[in-house]
Amino acid sequence: MKRLESVKRMIVLWLNFAGLIFHTAVYAYLWFAYYYPVISKDTFRFKFYKNGHMLMIAIYFVLLFFFFHTYGGLKVGYLKPMEVFFSQVFSLLFVNVITYLQISLMNNWLVKAEYFVGATLLQFIIAGLWIFICNMLYRKVFPPRKMLLVYGERSIDDILRKFATRKDKYNIVSCINISEGVDKIKEEIGERFGAVVLWDIPTEDRNKLLKYCYGQSIRVYMMPKIPDVLVQGSDQLHLFDTPILLTREYALTVEQRMTKRFIDVVCALLLIVITSPIMLLTAICIKCYDKGPVFYKQVRCTMGGKEFWIMKFRSMRVDAEKDGVARLAAKNDSRITPIGKFIRAVRIDELPQLFNILSGDMSFIGPRPERPEIIKQYVEEMPEFVFRMKVKAGLAGYAQVYGKYNTTPYDKLKLDLSYIENYSVWLDIKLMLLTLKILIKAESTEGVESSQVTAMKSSDKTEE
Repeated sequence: MKRLESVKRMIVLWLNFAGLIFHTAVYAYLWFAYYYPVISKDTFRFKFYKNGHMLMIAIYFVLLFFFFHTYGGLKVGYLKPMEVFFSQVFSLLFVNVITYLQISLMNNWLVKAEYFVGATLLQFIIAGLWIFICNMLYRKVFPPRKMLLVYGERSIDDILRKFATRKDKYNIVSCINISEGVDKIKEEIGERFGAVVLWDIPTEDRNKLLKYCYGQSIRVYMMPKIPDVLVQGSDQLHLFDTPILLTREYALTVEQRMTKRFIDVVCALLLIVITSPIMLLTAICIKCYDKGPVFYKQVRCTMGGKEFWIMKFRSMRVDAEKDGVARLAAKNDSRITPIGKFIRAVRIDELPQLFNILSGDMSFIGPRPERPEIIKQYVEEMPEFVFRMKVKAGLAGYAQVYGKYNTTPYDKLKLDLSYIENYSVWLDIKLMLLTLKILIKAESTEGVESSQVTAMKSSDKTEE
């Protein structure tokens, strides 16, 4: 089993490396055939030798690797083919724009962009063909694992539905309740299964099964509980002759808070300037459509439970919640105006929150702010919900990047706590980059089914 895993990783590594080489080769041809002759026509100004050319190509390769790695473009066989494709497309756009500006800077003026456009389209085709071939090869060589699901009292419908979306990689062939006993489950695991899923079972039983599977070199997929997430961010100390894990009483250090605030202010100012024409046009369209107010304001809570007024562009009818009851937006919700559908789809409705960030009530990255009354309801069911208010509320967060609009509140809480406990400046930057990617993912903005509206109590994308 270990040897098979090593072979699999090596194959994926070489497939990804070959893909990067293909894309870099396209750029190398572009550089030698079109752009280097342009910027070197005056030999006294620019002349590259072998090392100079190698440096230019190496910079492109490194940039491509960085963005592919950040957006998941290297996860062939792990993510869905279309998700890998869009990740590579997004990365190629980023890298090619940066490289075009780099070459233009060397030329002291903008160079012709049509060559880069043509090369980018060619790279899109290469990416699509390469991912199709790699995915087909991966599935043929490595069929989905046979998995055993061990569950407790909680319903397994949700987790089965999630794994069913990736039948090409995961295959849950049997389910067994923890009430059958740990010993019987160990016998059941035997040699039949390549992996085990531990789903909401008592901690004592979970630990026994985890140690057993580890000793037998069997892969385990474990859904963490809240304490597990909190321990993820702990510091390991070596004070004595035994490992000690330290969880601190504060979420972010003073230095981290200062750096985070500096990034928030600079980025908010830049984006306000850049998006001001879009915001002006949006305001005019909303006003002209039904003569109602342009902005929608609502009380939300940020760090420490402090209340503030969040701002959005209004996307629903003025009387969307005339009875005073907050309702989650459903698919094809009749309350959403035609303009509202568009600005919600491309997230333009969120742009006024840049002023909330500038005023210090919010941050770019952090748990999404909730209504006070919703928080009260959540805390009655999940007392740990208050933990997410150890940091400022954010325009986007871990739950928005790695979850979906209709992800359950409990799972969103665990995602937000993962962000808080593993915070770093680099994590903020990475999530900012990944937020750009989710703008093109429909599931990140879709509403829930009508039957879920009363069951889910979330304030995101609802209006009074």
